[in-house]
Amino acid sequence: MRNFVVGLVVLSALGAGAQQPASMPGMPMPGMPMEDSAPAKTAAPSAMPMDMPGMKTGPMPMDGGLKELMDQMNPQTFLQEIQHHGSSGTSAEPNSTPVPMLMEMKGPWMLMFHANAFVVNTQQTSARGADGFFSTNWMMPMAERQLGPGQFTVRAMFSLEPATITGRRYPLLFQQGETAFGVPITDGQHPHDFFMELAALYDWKLGPKTLLSFYAAPIGDPSIGPTAYPHRASAFENPVGTLGHHQEDSTHIAGDVVTVGLTQGMVRLEASGFHGREPNEHRWEIQQGAIDSWSTRLTVQPGKDWSGQYSYARLKSPEQLFPNEDQERMTASVMYNRPFRGGNWASTALWGRTRSLQDGGKENSYLLESTVRFAERNHVWTRIENAGRSNELLNGEQALPGGFEEMPLTHVQAYTFGYDRDIDLVPHLASAIGAQVTTYGVGKPLQGIYGTDPVGVTMFVRLRPFSGKDR
Repeated sequence: MRNFVVGLVVLSALGAGAQQPASMPGMPMPGMPMEDSAPAKTAAPSAMPMDMPGMKTGPMPMDGGLKELMDQMNPQTFLQEIQHHGSSGTSAEPNSTPVPMLMEMKGPWMLMFHANAFVVNTQQTSARGADGFFSTNWMMPMAERQLGPGQFTVRAMFSLEPATITGRRYPLLFQQGETAFGVPITDGQHPHDFFMELAALYDWKLGPKTLLSFYAAPIGDPSIGPTAYPHRASAFENPVGTLGHHQEDSTHIAGDVVTVGLTQGMVRLEASGFHGREPNEHRWEIQQGAIDSWSTRLTVQPGKDWSGQYSYARLKSPEQLFPNEDQERMTASVMYNRPFRGGNWASTALWGRTRSLQDGGKENSYLLESTVRFAERNHVWTRIENAGRSNELLNGEQALPGGFEEMPLTHVQAYTFGYDRDIDLVPHLASAIGAQVTTYGVGKPLQGIYGTDPVGVTMFVRLRPFSGKDR
């Protein structure tokens, strides 16, 4: 099964990655908001004009399967949003959320390519602060087609961060989680694995408002948490990770994931089995293991601009340094998205909690983030966090002493504000120059090490492919 899924995904990646953006006159591109003043358009039932590379311009027959694929590119219902598969794993954002991509039809297949890449310079104050020059990035080719009574999708996700982030971490004050060179990472964020996802999905429409979905991935994202931070529209312009990552969405790269989901109207219930150990420091490998953990998620989409979820998971031995400790994780989130003329406003409120099943120790993290695109090319955003930290942070990046027991210590607040502007040097590549500033509120147990008011400044160049006006 693993080899079959890997083969399918790699073939789709090679095909989709080579495609050029499609030009489809008269058709909204993925996630493009409809003009507020324009009347609704009705597609011709049997043909539509299409202009694609390598094809003659003219009417193209549009059978039911093709029309259904096209409708999903501008989803109006929860079922269409799920079948769009523009988010990480099987998570869902509000239906109106834009998804910048390149897209082309090849026979019965719809080929798509998503990506986001930053070249970053960051500088931080405090004794634990550091400067760094690095790149955070990911790319996601995928292919969809109608197959039998449902829709078949293959998708891959890759990151070059193992090559573009040195020392197996980049500077991020107060961050903790995972290891590098056999010791815990502190004040730094680990890179993503080269293989972030290799997945096959099948969506079987049982009725007008009922969808049964299956997801299988040697490397993938189980049904816990909201859309992971690298893919959330509310975080799309922020080049660095969240402090609450390991309480909220660190399972977005997990081994041997199997998920089944049932959607009825605006409600979806999912359950996953997966391997619970977080990725190790060998970031170029496909890391797998026995299915020893599980999760479940309830998602509700009450309207095209809203999405909420609650999820619960039991993780078997997630941390390499504490192999005998199992964890319980809970998350809840609400997302809001609002398209408007010349822009879009995306926001997320998120709570995540981990609890040790060994000693009952709990860590909670809270996040509020929001990004506004206005006047087509401008973005402003904020991310506000209150994240629980453990006594492991006091030890720094050193081998843990014998008999060390990790315990909750304090909370840290982070306040980030940023701006960037697209300059578009290359067609279909949204190129931006931007900067953000982060200030911190430091809990008393940490003030002797970090001081009371550390600051981080980040400058970057961002690259992202897009079609039409969808940025």
